[in-house]
Amino acid sequence: MGMLAPRKLFQRRKKQEVFRNEVDEAYQKNWRRLMTEIEETGSAVSVLKRERDTTQSISRDMVLGTLVRLKQLKKWNLVGEILEWLKSQSWWDFSEMDFLMLITAYGKQGDFNRAERVLSLISKKGHAPSVISHTALMEAYGRGGRYNNAEAIFRRMQSSGPEPSALTYQIILDMFVEGGKFKEAEDIFDALLNDDKAPLKPDQKMFHMMIYMHKKAGSYEKARKIFALMAERGVQQSTVTYNSLMSFETNYKEVSKIYDQMQRAGIQPDVVSYALLISAYGKGRREEEALAVFEEMLDAGVRPTRKAYNILLDAFAISGMVEQAHVVLKSMKRDR
Repeated sequence: MGMLAPRKLFQRRKKQEVFRNEVDEAYQKNWRRLMTEIEETGSAVSVLKRERDTTQSISRDMVLGTLVRLKQLKKWNLVGEILEWLKSQSWWDFSEMDFLMLITAYGKQGDFNRAERVLSLISKKGHAPSVISHTALMEAYGRGGRYNNAEAIFRRMQSSGPEPSALTYQIILDMFVEGGKFKEAEDIFDALLNDDKAPLKPDQKMFHMMIYMHKKAGSYEKARKIFALMAERGVQQSTVTYNSLMSFETNYKEVSKIYDQMQRAGIQPDVVSYALLISAYGKGRREEEALAVFEEMLDAGVRPTRKAYNILLDAFAISGMVEQAHVVLKSMKRDR
């Protein structure tokens, strides 16, 4: 008789666990249905409105889950659409975090007019100025082509706060490079690199941005120096780092050398790495090497992207490898 109580307790807990799992599964199934409808219609608010009207409620977790997923997918227009709708809903407590997400969404879209409006609302609500809101407005100006406005916000943050974050520096470097302000970008990078009083040191993304900038400017030697400096300063190199270097080398021997260096460093090549090497061999009319790398890529289980397939086709066409080009074309159709 003494053993019955523990057994019943165990069975009850087991039933509760099964029930919770069923509830979680039903919730996930419903959420996936909503995400599919949003993707198919291209409108998030209409789907969420219909769900709320049908069920008379929609959970906060479901809305937040939808926002997080759309952020991950970089569908910033839909993130902004949902937040603008929530701002007018009495059942939703629109918080400071919601305002910051909204201004970030407009920043990513380069919509500086709406970003300005949201920053004004944040101030009226009594929220203190933050690095997130200022960085978002700076990005909005940059993406909207207003580079001088973006720089003005950045300089103001440097002088009177809020203090720029690593993301702020990454974005302003990106803005300067895209806007052709190479000297300004180099000055900021050098200050972070060499000034002992600098608030932070350049990270991997900043180094990548500078390699890209020097490539864009045609300063290949400077790009190589930045690459060497990464190792010297203990900044981790990645596949992106090596791909950046490979992308502006014209001689297949140099591309092959960088590829070998990447493998010796224990960094796994990706589809871009293989495509760049195949392209270099193709342009150098090294048909056998190009084909060997293509087979190596397939053996490694790397599925080519459309861009990689096009590079392969181009490489084989230049080398006169018609049969191999047909194989690639068939693979493209197979992989859709």
